[in-house]
Amino acid sequence: MTPDTLEVLIHDKDLKAENWLNFPEYGFRQYFLWKNPATGASIALLEYDVGGGIPIKHSHASNQFMYCLEGEYAYTDSDIVLKPGAFYMNPKDHPHGPTVAVTKCRLVEIYDGPHYYEKPSFHTDDTIGGFLDGQQKG
Repeated sequence: MTPDTLEVLIHDKDLKAENWLNFPEYGFRQYFLWKNPATGASIALLEYDVGGGIPIKHSHASNQFMYCLEGEYAYTDSDIVLKPGAFYMNPKDHPHGPTVAVTKCRLVEIYDGPHYYEKPSFHTDDTIGGFLDGQQKG
Protein backbone atom coordinates (compact mmCIF):
# COMPACT_ATOMS: atom_id res chain seq x y z
CA MET A 1 0.00 0.00 0.00
CA THR A 2 1.34 3.43 -0.87
CA PRO A 3 1.26 6.17 1.80
CA ASP A 4 -1.34 8.48 0.23
CA THR A 5 -3.86 5.93 -1.04
CA LEU A 6 -5.69 2.74 -0.16
CA GLU A 7 -4.67 1.24 -3.48
CA VAL A 8 -2.46 -1.84 -3.48
CA LEU A 9 0.37 -2.48 -5.93
CA ILE A 10 2.58 -5.58 -5.69
CA HIS A 11 5.24 -6.57 -8.20
CA ASP A 12 6.51 -10.11 -8.68
CA LYS A 13 9.93 -9.03 -7.41
CA ASP A 14 8.29 -7.84 -4.15
CA LEU A 15 6.86 -11.24 -3.21
CA LYS A 16 8.46 -12.31 0.07
CA ALA A 17 9.58 -15.94 0.27
CA GLU A 18 8.34 -16.25 3.87
CA ASN A 19 4.78 -15.27 2.86
CA TRP A 20 4.26 -18.27 0.56
CA LEU A 21 2.09 -21.01 2.09
CA ASN A 22 3.53 -24.37 1.06
CA PHE A 23 1.53 -27.54 0.52
CA PRO A 24 4.33 -29.96 -0.44
CA GLU A 25 2.18 -33.10 -0.15
CA TYR A 26 -0.15 -31.59 -2.78
CA GLY A 27 2.54 -30.07 -4.98
CA PHE A 28 1.60 -26.42 -4.73
CA ARG A 29 2.13 -23.16 -2.93
CA GLN A 30 -0.07 -20.09 -2.39
CA TYR A 31 0.65 -16.38 -1.96
CA PHE A 32 -2.12 -14.05 -0.83
CA LEU A 33 -2.01 -10.74 -2.67
CA TRP A 34 -5.08 -9.38 -0.90
CA LYS A 35 -7.47 -10.48 1.86
CA ASN A 36 -10.65 -8.96 3.24
CA PRO A 37 -10.98 -10.09 6.88
CA ALA A 38 -14.56 -8.77 7.06
CA THR A 39 -15.84 -10.99 4.22
CA GLY A 40 -13.25 -13.75 3.72
CA ALA A 41 -12.75 -12.64 0.11
CA SER A 42 -9.22 -12.97 -1.26
CA ILE A 43 -6.93 -12.89 -4.26
CA ALA A 44 -3.95 -15.26 -4.38
CA LEU A 45 -1.27 -16.63 -6.66
CA LEU A 46 -1.12 -20.42 -6.89
CA GLU A 47 1.91 -22.25 -8.24
CA TYR A 48 1.63 -25.98 -8.96
CA ASP A 49 4.37 -28.47 -9.73
CA VAL A 50 3.69 -31.09 -12.42
CA GLY A 51 1.29 -33.63 -10.90
CA GLY A 52 0.30 -31.36 -7.99
CA GLY A 53 -3.36 -30.64 -7.32
CA ILE A 54 -6.37 -31.03 -5.11
CA PRO A 55 -7.10 -34.77 -4.69
CA ILE A 56 -10.80 -34.64 -3.78
CA LYS A 57 -14.11 -33.36 -5.07
CA HIS A 58 -15.06 -30.34 -2.98
CA SER A 59 -17.16 -27.18 -3.00
CA HIS A 60 -16.76 -23.62 -1.75
CA ALA A 61 -18.71 -21.28 0.50
CA SER A 62 -18.45 -18.51 -2.13
CA ASN A 63 -17.84 -18.07 -5.83
CA GLN A 64 -14.36 -19.09 -7.02
CA PHE A 65 -12.61 -17.50 -10.00
CA MET A 66 -9.31 -18.54 -11.57
CA TYR A 67 -7.17 -17.14 -14.33
CA CYS A 68 -4.31 -19.18 -15.79
CA LEU A 69 -1.06 -17.27 -16.27
CA GLU A 70 1.19 -20.22 -17.17
CA GLY A 71 0.96 -23.98 -17.73
CA GLU A 72 -2.00 -26.37 -17.79
CA TYR A 73 -4.30 -27.15 -14.86
CA ALA A 74 -7.00 -29.82 -15.28
CA TYR A 75 -10.30 -30.52 -13.54
CA THR A 76 -10.40 -34.27 -14.07
CA ASP A 77 -14.11 -34.84 -13.39
CA SER A 78 -15.32 -32.29 -15.93
CA ASP A 79 -12.46 -32.43 -18.44
CA ILE A 80 -11.92 -28.67 -18.07
CA VAL A 81 -8.30 -27.65 -18.69
CA LEU A 82 -7.05 -24.17 -17.91
CA LYS A 83 -4.29 -22.95 -20.22
CA PRO A 84 -2.60 -19.52 -20.39
CA GLY A 85 -5.26 -16.85 -20.84
CA ALA A 86 -8.12 -19.11 -19.66
CA PHE A 87 -10.68 -17.82 -17.14
CA TYR A 88 -12.58 -20.27 -14.90
CA MET A 89 -15.57 -19.59 -12.65
CA ASN A 90 -17.04 -22.08 -10.21
CA PRO A 91 -20.25 -21.00 -8.44
CA LYS A 92 -20.77 -21.22 -4.70
CA ASP A 93 -21.69 -24.74 -3.49
CA HIS A 94 -20.93 -26.41 -6.85
CA PRO A 95 -18.88 -29.63 -6.38
CA HIS A 96 -15.76 -29.79 -8.54
CA GLY A 97 -12.39 -31.54 -8.65
CA PRO A 98 -10.19 -33.41 -8.27
CA THR A 99 -7.57 -31.34 -10.08
CA VAL A 100 -4.07 -31.96 -11.37
CA ALA A 101 -1.34 -29.77 -12.86
CA VAL A 102 -0.55 -31.24 -16.28
CA THR A 103 2.50 -28.98 -16.44
CA LYS A 104 4.08 -26.59 -13.96
CA CYS A 105 1.54 -23.78 -13.72
CA ARG A 106 0.74 -20.42 -12.18
CA LEU A 107 -2.82 -19.26 -11.53
CA VAL A 108 -4.58 -16.28 -10.00
CA GLU A 109 -7.39 -17.43 -7.68
CA ILE A 110 -10.15 -15.13 -6.41
CA TYR A 111 -12.91 -15.79 -3.90
CA ASP A 112 -15.72 -13.29 -3.33
CA GLY A 113 -16.28 -14.54 0.23
CA PRO A 114 -15.14 -17.29 2.60
CA HIS A 115 -13.44 -20.25 0.93
CA TYR A 116 -15.04 -23.20 2.75
CA TYR A 117 -17.72 -24.17 5.24
CA GLU A 118 -15.37 -26.65 6.95
CA LYS A 119 -11.60 -27.13 6.79
CA PRO A 120 -10.71 -29.49 3.92
CA SER A 121 -8.08 -32.21 4.38
CA PHE A 122 -5.48 -30.33 2.35
CA HIS A 123 -5.52 -27.31 4.72
CA THR A 124 -4.32 -26.75 8.27
CA ASP A 125 -5.68 -24.32 10.86
CA ASP A 126 -2.81 -21.97 9.95
CA THR A 127 -3.39 -22.06 6.19
CA ILE A 128 -7.19 -21.73 6.29
CA GLY A 129 -7.51 -19.29 9.19
CA GLY A 130 -10.06 -16.56 8.44
CA PHE A 131 -11.34 -18.25 5.29
CA LEU A 132 -13.94 -20.59 6.78
CA ASP A 133 -17.54 -19.43 6.78
CA GLY A 134 -18.27 -17.70 10.08
CA GLN A 135 -14.65 -16.73 10.84
CA GLN A 136 -14.92 -13.27 9.33
CA LYS A 137 -14.25 -10.21 11.47
CA GLY A 138 -17.08 -7.79 10.90
